[in-house]
Amino acid sequence: MKYRVEYDSMGEVRVPEGKYWGAQTERSRNNFPIGINEETMPKEIIHAFGILKRAAAEANFELIPERMTKEKLDAISRVCGEITAGELSEHFPLVVWQTGSGTQSNMNANEVIANRANGLAGKKLLHPNDDVNMSQSSNDTFPTAMHISAVLSIEDRLLPALDLLINTFVRLEEENAGVVKSGRTHLQDATPIAFSQEISGWRASLEKDRKMIKSSLEGLYELSLGGTAVGTGLNAPEGFGEAAARAVARLTGKPFVSADNKFHSLTSKDELVFAHGALKALAADMMKIANDIRWLASGPRNGLAEIYIPENEPGSSIMPGKVNPTQCEAVTMVAVQVMGNDAAVGIAASQGNFELNVFMPVCAYNFLQSVRLLADAIRSFNDNCASGIIANREKMRSNLYGSLMLVTALNPHIGYENAAKVAKLAYKENITLREACVRLGFMSAEKFDEIFRPEDMV
Repeated sequence: MKYRVEYDSMGEVRVPEGKYWGAQTERSRNNFPIGINEETMPKEIIHAFGILKRAAAEANFELIPERMTKEKLDAISRVCGEITAGELSEHFPLVVWQTGSGTQSNMNANEVIANRANGLAGKKLLHPNDDVNMSQSSNDTFPTAMHISAVLSIEDRLLPALDLLINTFVRLEEENAGVVKSGRTHLQDATPIAFSQEISGWRASLEKDRKMIKSSLEGLYELSLGGTAVGTGLNAPEGFGEAAARAVARLTGKPFVSADNKFHSLTSKDELVFAHGALKALAADMMKIANDIRWLASGPRNGLAEIYIPENEPGSSIMPGKVNPTQCEAVTMVAVQVMGNDAAVGIAASQGNFELNVFMPVCAYNFLQSVRLLADAIRSFNDNCASGIIANREKMRSNLYGSLMLVTALNPHIGYENAAKVAKLAYKENITLREACVRLGFMSAEKFDEIFRPEDMV
């Protein structure tokens, strides 16, 4: 492999020829060979750096044009456009497991932008620190990238997927109006419920989760740019944070603003903890919904078998004809991962010491993985499972009329204790509730038929 020599404040570094990164990126690449190829900095963070570096250059051009010239702004903007388009991904090789402030990834962005722009210009136009990093610090750019990437991932990827599943449940409610089945509590038979009511519970859970996720975005819209090293704004012109936030808002179409208190925004990650809590709530509900669906579809002969779900692939290497609820299983595994990520995000956020949190890369990594997994799993679950749910109405009716808990309808007529006797006799003798009630002398067969209407119990 051919190399070129790059320099930083510590001296010479050999960098692979053809790569736009510079000395500090290469030092990090060599010093942190941890999880290479599996756990590089999330692409969402790199995308966010492309946005924020352009926004910072625009703010600098507005406030200090004598330093950030139009030529430099245009060069930075062009390369940042390539970064956000994913065209320079190969030049961002660093892993998550680096300095806790994300300094090396900030410098990776600075070096790539400078070197790419200089190559296009055919001259030494930009310096990574003096120009691309002007008015910034890793300490305020990395948390800004975290918030930008979190907002874009949630709004542009997760919420649309969630809306798909909500709409599917709305359709299933309408299609199954009037279908009555046995309810279940404690995994035991309970009083009747309409299948549409059961589905509405799933839908309402997701709608609640959506509202909670949306409410968490308010804190994520706040950006720490302008705080520089410790929150004082040293080396940044007055108004830089506000100007940069306006530029980010314009570039993304999202209502980003400058954080009121930069001392807080540099060291606290509470907004990410709060938002991930909403993601965990969604994961918990998806776990519940997926479990309900695979239980209702269990069988096909020795389970509940009250619904049919799409058959997507063979389910066994040894049992011919077996088909499993694989989409449900994928969702539940994703839910477990998100719950684990929540612990990592919370612990990472608790490690703010004095003026800086130095667990930001691992916090961002877990947060963005949760959003990505939930979005992908929900979309797959919707397309390959939920959208194809069909009620087995015959089985639902059979289970409904075989349920001993229909005896609850007799309470107002013969009392709780007598109704319990009816249920116990029916179970012991394997007879119907009607036969048991008549045998015990609590009610005539005609009277029983008059008041015993399961469809009216919902």
